[in-house]
Amino acid sequence: MITRRVPGTQIDVSILCLGTMTFGTPVDAKGAQTLVHAARDVGVTFFDTANMYEGYTRTMGSAGGVGEQFLGEALVGWPEAIVATKVGNAVGPTAADTGLHREHVRRECERSLGRLQRESIDFFYAHRPDPDTPLVETVEIFVGLIDEGLVRHWGLSNFDTEQTQAVLDVCDSVGAPRPVLQQPAFSLLDHRIERDLLPLCRGENIGVVPYRVLEGGLLTGKYVPHHPPPVGSRGSEMSSWIPRLDDAETQAMLLTLKADATSLGRTLLEHTLCETAQVDGLTSLVLGATKAEQVLAAAAALDTLS
Repeated sequence: MITRRVPGTQIDVSILCLGTMTFGTPVDAKGAQTLVHAARDVGVTFFDTANMYEGYTRTMGSAGGVGEQFLGEALVGWPEAIVATKVGNAVGPTAADTGLHREHVRRECERSLGRLQRESIDFFYAHRPDPDTPLVETVEIFVGLIDEGLVRHWGLSNFDTEQTQAVLDVCDSVGAPRPVLQQPAFSLLDHRIERDLLPLCRGENIGVVPYRVLEGGLLTGKYVPHHPPPVGSRGSEMSSWIPRLDDAETQAMLLTLKADATSLGRTLLEHTLCETAQVDGLTSLVLGATKAEQVLAAAAALDTLS
């Protein structure tokens, strides 16, 4: 599998990053181990999780931790695996249980390390902006964790262009290490980051690791407009995650992409992954899965770029 260097680091990661948002429900601990081992067998070295992940039944403010726990168990005996996790969303009812303030970030870092069974986190993302905490405090706590050896590098997730630039400005003003990764939503149906955020990251030497690359399965071809989603699919289990399933504009875009794929002798999945992976500035693609065969199909598609 293709690997790429994360800008500003000495770390190479696989072009496919296995996401773990499905760990908990519908993917149980045994299923998580199956997915992780299947990913390893096809060359995946990069895994993405968050302190809040616990599967489809997650509600904002619930305790989370399941995704990290299952991933940590599945990675036992593989210390070389590269792991990214996140902090910032609510994992409890109080102010101490949310945000990017010093108390929460440190506490959750320590909890994440325990669940992941690791001595350090390779990439620790600020999961979302926190308007209630001064940016300088957020920068200082992430950098402090790096200085202590608990975190190797840090990154941003769901920060827009202006918010990302503000973080960079604070880092430069206090002489702190900058974030090396940015994780936004991006797909062939959603190009918004190409206007401003992606050019900023390219110019500032920040890697981009997008999520929602397959739009919950829309870009695999598994869904037929105005028909029930396949049993067990994300569309059937969590329809709110795929709000554009029957949207006319989306379906028109899908028809165009399918025609492009056919003209190149590709399936829609192959076309989506190959075209997305070749967007300038993208380092790796986060893909979730519930079955090992989904991991194998994605890896096979990306291997055609080798």
